[in-house]
Amino acid sequence: MTMTINPEAPVQRARRAALLNYFTLFSSFSTLICCALPSVLVLLGMGTTVASLLSAAPWLVSLSRHKIWTFSIAGVLIAMSFVMTYLIAPRVREGEVCDANDPATCGEVSRASRAILWGSAAMWSCGFFVAYLLGPILEQIDR
Repeated sequence: MTMTINPEAPVQRARRAALLNYFTLFSSFSTLICCALPSVLVLLGMGTTVASLLSAAPWLVSLSRHKIWTFSIAGVLIAMSFVMTYLIAPRVREGEVCDANDPATCGEVSRASRAILWGSAAMWSCGFFVAYLLGPILEQIDR
């Protein structure tokens, strides 16, 4: 019984990891736009800016009504991306296929992928803080 190794498998895994990172970036950016940005703008006294933003993009209202789902899905995607980047990918790299003309390509892609992942996690954390923690903190300070 011979086992055939698919030379395209590492490339497909790299594409899936990159796609997961981009979905992570998009979902964390949506949490920032729907829930954190309006709260910060109102906190800074820019309520009319929020009103203009909501009149230009009314879909933000329905997105913010479902912020629990938005934050949950984004958090799961970010967690999956961390698992993929730091646990699964290093185990798979032994069979990694890179461009023969430029072997540094895989390292550059990996660095860019990690930067996108950490940027997404930072955006999600900022959004989570503003959407869920800032209000109670300000209420405690106001008492």
